Amino acid sequence: MRNKSKVYQIASVGVMSAIICILGPMSIPIGLVPISFTNLAIYIALYTIGTKRATVSYIVYLLIGLIGVPVFSGYTGGPLKLVGPTGGYLVGFIFMAMIAGFFIDTFNERWFLCITGMVLGTIVCYIFGTAWLAYQGNISARAALALGVIPFIPGDLAKILIATFIGSQIRKRLTQAGLFSN
Repeated sequence: MRNKSKVYQIASVGVMSAIICILGPMSIPIGLVPISFTNLAIYIALYTIGTKRATVSYIVYLLIGLIGVPVFSGYTGGPLKLVGPTGGYLVGFIFMAMIAGFFIDTFNERWFLCITGMVLGTIVCYIFGTAWLAYQGNISARAALALGVIPFIPGDLAKILIATFIGSQIRKRLTQAGLFSN
């Protein structure tokens, strides 16, 4: 049974990495930083496979993109993406996953606390992204916030609400089926 569990865990990481690879490139360009569905995919992964495996899934996605497979926003890839305007967000997603995942795993029955965790994780991602955007673009923090955070807040809040609704339902079903374990 232990081997079957290990296979399930590895397969779940692979499947969620693939889902992030599918949703990650889909983006809406609105300037230097596009609207991406990567964070929605990460939130769903956190609900469906837990913090550790979801974070690993994102890191696998990141590595796939860094070797040049076009899985980043706008169907781009390669190591230059990490040093470009959105590099800070790509790194920040790791911390977002760990923070949001902690709240989701710890308080999964309390939707308000799960939302709070996703908001806090997103804020940390924004900090990484804003700092890198300001540095990389040689612009002020205020300008970086205007370009890389403010326009995204409504959409990110919507993604958090969607993930809370869909993710909690998926987790509930997986738990009932005996397929969810941390």
